[in-house]
Amino acid sequence: MGVFLDMRTSMNSGTVGQPGLSLGPSPEAFGSIGLQTLGVPNPIITLNGTVGVTGEVGDTFVVELVRGSVYDPFYVIYRAEGTVGQNGGAEFHSFTAQDLSAPPALESVYTSFISGVSTSVRTGPEVFHGIAATNWFL
Repeated sequence: MGVFLDMRTSMNSGTVGQPGLSLGPSPEAFGSIGLQTLGVPNPIITLNGTVGVTGEVGDTFVVELVRGSVYDPFYVIYRAEGTVGQNGGAEFHSFTAQDLSAPPALESVYTSFISGVSTSVRTGPEVFHGIAATNWFL
């Protein structure tokens, strides 16, 4: 039976139309959370979120989740490529990932990043959630 450790949420934008920033080739953060994992070995980390993107049909973008607060390809634990499927309207793209290899730590930090072609725009909402649990009895 699992034991709940912590749950955190990062909401960069809770509305459609914000932040209104164009995507670029360099990953930009849209959420960051620190989960209290209490130093337990092999914590079970579940991450999910939603990002709104608009652009031209066929525009591509990438969502990456990183263990830590700074983008480093070595610490990417999840990567998903998306494609804009309609012109003009905001599209909401959701993701779910798990980090089953997190090292024991008092706090495990995760950051969500997005990048893509410059004709695409981050239109919101932008939310990032995380839950930490363990199968160890505390």
